[in-house]
Amino acid sequence: MTRISFPGLATPPLALLFLLTLGLQGCGDGETEVSDGSPAPRTRVTLTGSSTMAPVVLEIAKGFEARNPAIRIDVQTGGSGRGIRDARTGTADIGMASRELKPGEDGLRTIPLARDGLAFITHANNPVKNLTREQIRRIYLGETGNWRDVGGPDQVIVLVHKAEGRGTLDMFLTYFELDNTKIKPDVIVGDNAQGIKTVAGSAGAIGYVSLGPAQAAAEEGTAIRLLDFDGRTPTLTGIERGEYPVSRNLNFILGKDPEGAVKDFIGFALSEDSQAVIRSFSFSPVASPLS
Repeated sequence: MTRISFPGLATPPLALLFLLTLGLQGCGDGETEVSDGSPAPRTRVTLTGSSTMAPVVLEIAKGFEARNPAIRIDVQTGGSGRGIRDARTGTADIGMASRELKPGEDGLRTIPLARDGLAFITHANNPVKNLTREQIRRIYLGETGNWRDVGGPDQVIVLVHKAEGRGTLDMFLTYFELDNTKIKPDVIVGDNAQGIKTVAGSAGAIGYVSLGPAQAAAEEGTAIRLLDFDGRTPTLTGIERGEYPVSRNLNFILGKDPEGAVKDFIGFALSEDSQAVIRSFSFSPVASPLS
């Protein structure tokens, strides 16, 4: 509530208080025009969570806001764990999670938005082009510590790993059946941009990030190379056909059934109008109409 002061007056006149009361009536819900004629605050829908999802959701939000100027979409990152927690507590209207719900995370609703792939990246000057599942396991367990052992140069491997609470980390550990306590990384990163920047800045580095940001960075000239995995090239087409094995859903998480502006935004994000945006980020749209 706005604080109003009256310099020089210990108590404002009753008549003035009466007029102020009339002028401020109807402003408590934030939906009406205030007494000075300025626009009323817009309805706000808040999303928090996955840094992988945030850029594409922001772009979808622009299209939605253009059609619904009375609604503002507020997108915040912090990792899939945050998105799930915020959806449960009601801190966010919608959580964003680049992983599936775990045991104990019940009572929440999952709505898939798109599918994404996990891309392994090295510095662009590294001649290694393909790694197998077993080679990656051995690298992250510290059993292979030099690139010469996997067909590369005589160079120490710099292990770049994801921080706790990140959906990409959960997917990586699950697919490769790894215990996170057994991994001793050289660098721990948060979002995809940080992972890409770290690998591009170290000749011996290896890391794993979302396919879309990795492809975009490589095309823009960032000094990274996307590795083939078990002889399969990470591509959107490969994900859509089920040919690239390391993939996952990007999910909206809800603590209750959506209604009002929240339901409208999710419906728009799942519509055909948003599919081109999703594809532009190298994600595959998921056909999951909101019921």
